[in-house]
Amino acid sequence: MRSFDLIIIGAGSGNSIIGPEHDEWDIAMVERGLFGGTCLNVGCVPSKMLVYAAEVAEIARSGPALGVDTRVHGVDWPTIRDRVFGRIDPIASGGEEYRKGLDNVTVYQHDARFVGHRQLQVGDEVITADKIVIAAGARAVIPPIPGLADVPFHTSDTIMRIDEIPGRLTVLGGGYIAAELGNVFGNFGSAVTFALRSGAMLRDHDDEISLRFTHAYERKYEVCLDLDMQEVSEDGGDIVLRTADGEIRGDMLLVATGRIPNGDQLGVEATAVALDDDGYVITDAQCRTTADGIWALGDITSPRQLKHLANYEAKVVAHNITDPASPIEVDDRVLPDAVFGHPQVARAGLTERECIARGLPYKAHVQEYSSTAYGWAMEDTESVCKLIMHTATRRLLGAHIIGPQASTLIQQVVQGMTFGQTVDEMARDQYYIHPALPEVIEQALLEL
Repeated sequence: MRSFDLIIIGAGSGNSIIGPEHDEWDIAMVERGLFGGTCLNVGCVPSKMLVYAAEVAEIARSGPALGVDTRVHGVDWPTIRDRVFGRIDPIASGGEEYRKGLDNVTVYQHDARFVGHRQLQVGDEVITADKIVIAAGARAVIPPIPGLADVPFHTSDTIMRIDEIPGRLTVLGGGYIAAELGNVFGNFGSAVTFALRSGAMLRDHDDEISLRFTHAYERKYEVCLDLDMQEVSEDGGDIVLRTADGEIRGDMLLVATGRIPNGDQLGVEATAVALDDDGYVITDAQCRTTADGIWALGDITSPRQLKHLANYEAKVVAHNITDPASPIEVDDRVLPDAVFGHPQVARAGLTERECIARGLPYKAHVQEYSSTAYGWAMEDTESVCKLIMHTATRRLLGAHIIGPQASTLIQQVVQGMTFGQTVDEMARDQYYIHPALPEVIEQALLEL
């Protein structure tokens, strides 16, 4: 059994743990897939590169409403796809070659499974280390619908590399992956149908935002809600989803019903690492697991599954394994995220539903983009910013934005919430550029 100073399982955010301070450490890097993990290869980066191209198409279609003769004559999908992966694939392979070229790093390109305390089976070899970091990510959920396993379907791992845009795309799911990728292919010419078991898209978001987003997609696509999905089959080249109310036919099926952590595939019970009821590795604020000498980070630990959280945790782990005498902790009190659909959605903090459940005294206000001069310029009549304030402390409990630039606008609110500013301080103690879109935040704060 070969012994290392450090084993890292997963070359996504886990790959960033290794720094100059570890030059004298003997390190094993275990990665069964591509270096860079989900974000670089099948998640954030390629999807947002596609989202940007799709937004150009959507904006072009809106030109005539402003008196501009713009339109979309079609898209060159191979060129769009190859631009994305022509940029990404060399980064992944370059990262792999760089790690393999380091004298103090041994790369294992195998599945891994614990077979004892801090003992990891990789291929035909068992390795061990005083310190182990689990950063093995998550995988796509495949729902147990009869017949699904017998028909061709895609997940977010595969659909971005297809050869042709489907004429009709059926999307199972209504979360952020479904919303983003469904809208991408819709803007590129597919007739998209969303099939949901639930009654709204983005249902874990604030109820008002979820409703507005659902209505926005209903105006562009076929959105089928509250479905009792009974069977999936093939019929004459069609992929057929049968429900209690009828059937949905498409040329291609995208299963986008979420992602589950990979802890169960690692056999972590053999090394005393505990999982919660949903299969996530349990960690404390220092990213320590329940097993001595083992840390964990990223999607395998958090249902939020956010790259910026994983990167933050990687910095915490890198410090704590190097300088255990002065550990630092993850501060995720104000953890923002965004959905890059059209419209965009961004949030930080609590929803109104959560405030009610916790019995918090609060006041909520919804401010329309159309109340700002820039909103007038965009002829925007749908987008809003919703802020939720604790009435006793006058600090923000939550912020929710749906509309253009939402993923950027949320950042100024995150900063104010992180540093404990009151609504009054955020509204009055800084300048807001006129007539820029951040004025919608200013106006919402002033209303509170």
